[in-house]
Amino acid sequence: MTDTSDPISNLGRASLFSRLSQAVARYAGKPATTFVALAVILVWAASGPFFGFNDTWQLVINTSTTIVTFLMVFIIQNSQNRDTAAMQIKLDELLLKIEGAREELMDLEELDEEKLATIRDDYEQRAAKARGRAECSVPGVT
Repeated sequence: MTDTSDPISNLGRASLFSRLSQAVARYAGKPATTFVALAVILVWAASGPFFGFNDTWQLVINTSTTIVTFLMVFIIQNSQNRDTAAMQIKLDELLLKIEGAREELMDLEELDEEKLATIRDDYEQRAAKARGRAECSVPGVT
């Protein structure tokens, strides 16, 4: 019997779009993909004299690169959103399990910039105090 109150036990396969975007992002980041893109551009450039460097010849590369760039923006953003969400969940789990951790920090990504800046200032002050204590405790440092 599965615990239905635990969302992790009810995980299924990712959606088709998620699987597709993961695969595209994975292959787009490989060196071989860069070399294929470079080869396409070199073939296009070498074909210039054959087509007389006309407007259609230029339009082919402009249109194709624009379409690829447009689609890649959404694929990369989806991949980034998924990775960020997974990392936030993992950090939240660590905050839950570490004794003395401030659990109210678990959803900071939902706060606006002003509130985040206030919390950041608090941590910067804590860090400065900690560095001050650390410097005083080092032998030979005054």
